[in-house]
Amino acid sequence: MSDGQLSQEEIDALLGHQSGTDKKKEQETAAKIDDLSETEEDVLGEIGNISFGSAATALSTILNQKVEITTPEVRLVDRNNLSEEFPVPHVSVLVNYTEGFQGSCMLVIQTEDASVIADLMMGGDGIHPTSDINEMEMSAVQEAMNQMMGSSSTALSTVFNRRIDISPPDLRLMDIKTHQGIEYIPEDGRMFEISFSLKIGSLVDSHIMQLVPIPFGKQLVSTLLSETGSVVNETMVKQTEKINPENRSEETAAATDQTSAIPSLQEPEPRKAQENSGVSFESNGSNERSNHAANHKDVQPVEFSDFGQEPPLSGKPVPRNLELLMDIPLDVSVELGHTQKTVKEVLELGPGSIIELDKLAGEPIDILVNQKYVAKGEVVVVDENFGIRITEIQNHLDRIKDL
Repeated sequence: MSDGQLSQEEIDALLGHQSGTDKKKEQETAAKIDDLSETEEDVLGEIGNISFGSAATALSTILNQKVEITTPEVRLVDRNNLSEEFPVPHVSVLVNYTEGFQGSCMLVIQTEDASVIADLMMGGDGIHPTSDINEMEMSAVQEAMNQMMGSSSTALSTVFNRRIDISPPDLRLMDIKTHQGIEYIPEDGRMFEISFSLKIGSLVDSHIMQLVPIPFGKQLVSTLLSETGSVVNETMVKQTEKINPENRSEETAAATDQTSAIPSLQEPEPRKAQENSGVSFESNGSNERSNHAANHKDVQPVEFSDFGQEPPLSGKPVPRNLELLMDIPLDVSVELGHTQKTVKEVLELGPGSIIELDKLAGEPIDILVNQKYVAKGEVVVVDENFGIRITEIQNHLDRIKDL
């Protein structure tokens, strides 16, 4: 500046700064239009967390490595600025939802991370990843992603309480700068980016990103919130009925009064104790009988369903809470027999040693669920694999008691 006047360079700098400020304000204003509330953003992140938590477990099983993911970070990204998000080539995975939801999303991982996964899948140690991934490695990564997303859709089915199916994931090498593989990127100008920190043993410490179109992301959030809201409303109604019993219908009140007329099931216990202690009962026999006659009530015996006579699959609807229990995994094992050996005999065991069990040849073997006996069976061969044909099984009541 000279003599109070601005030079041309200073004018251009000021104009450029003003233009950048206006552009930033426009972007912030536009972001608020499609942006989620804080609660909705948390819900979307939690959906991604559940989805990728299950996927990470599947990946850990496949690679035989410890796989960790962190709490996701959700934000809006612009399609035109993806070159800044992914300055180097990445591997993209397109996932289409065919049932349960209509939409798609895209996973993006670094090429070096995909190379480590491929090397581990093919029996390598994953120590020397490469930035160039070949066709065979892409096939290995695709199989890993197929397992991951299959596990992810199963987890989402539980969350949304509906069947969710996906098409086989499709992999492409994505390079934003050369416009390679960008056809999978959502056409919308902006989209949600759910970013996770990904660790695979000591080999990978990186990120995996999920790009979700805004309409599809909002659909997931609204669906989950609506289902959660209905459960919350039902709970609130029940709590209100407990607090304000006078507002209930006459039928409900009558049913409640009838239920309250049933005496406590603990009432027969003192009587039982008196019968067992004969001296005390006989000394106060007349008083006890007179009091009992005065307070006599007509009590109907409580009837319980016999699980043993109920067929395995009845036509009655299963309560929702019980349906959730049906998905709990149980460990099923087969026990051929037992024997006892001394420490000396165990130390003398070697290749070729024979251990005699307490089971006879052809005798049914025990089938255990969570180390509890439930059935007997015989060994069969199914497609070159051993199997068990059940010959004797406990009834439903005994199985429930044992579990």
